[in-house]
Amino acid sequence: MFEEIELEEIESIARDAAEAIMQIYSGDFDVEYKADSSPLTVADRKSNEIICSSLRERYPDIPILSEENAQVPYEERKEWKHYWCIDPIDGTKEFIKRNGEFTINIALIYENRPVLGVVYVPATGDIYSAKEGEGAWKNGRKLPLYESGGSDTIRVVASKSHLSEETQSFIDRLAQNYANVEQVSRGSSLKLCMVAEGSADIYPRLAPTMEWDTAAADAVVRASGKMSYRLDADLKRDGELIYNKENLLNPWFVVQ
Repeated sequence: MFEEIELEEIESIARDAAEAIMQIYSGDFDVEYKADSSPLTVADRKSNEIICSSLRERYPDIPILSEENAQVPYEERKEWKHYWCIDPIDGTKEFIKRNGEFTINIALIYENRPVLGVVYVPATGDIYSAKEGEGAWKNGRKLPLYESGGSDTIRVVASKSHLSEETQSFIDRLAQNYANVEQVSRGSSLKLCMVAEGSADIYPRLAPTMEWDTAAADAVVRASGKMSYRLDADLKRDGELIYNKENLLNPWFVVQ
């Protein structure tokens, strides 16, 4: 199924959503808060409406899982072989702060792994896209774009708004193996994309995320030759992230 889907079509949907939310971004908007205290704006809803309606029109046989839709019971989801996993705006806190570090994320999951993904950055116009078996790109350039930091240097990217103590401790321990630990903060799924493009060597996340937070960028990561790994109780790599779990909360993970 996913072999027949053209990346350009999904990129076009993301751009349509971006155009709509940037009109909201440039004006005044209200902020609501969901039951889990996470923020929600009219831009989240508008982006979700555009993406979901466009995907249903083009691919009526592929179900959709989106952060902003009513959640589908696992008894139904577990039968899905493939589905769209959508985060209409990842980094709503960054959207509200108007710092530009928010993204539109559209992924296709096939047999519990992301096989196609588009991550669009409305504030800059940058677009990351990937398709399993074909590769990953940023603005049409094949990823990765940059070499690693070197044997004595590791470049770490961490969350701008959700840096947990556990994540910082993980980063601090890297100093035992590297002479130089360069740390930078970014919002939204841009952190995974930085590893995919090679501007960061590692992204540790020892704090809560949901599957829609990572799916599209994870597709870019994998198609670039990197991987998103679950972490076990000893903070060792424990296999790749998997999707469409009964609990949609991701475990702690590291991308490298």
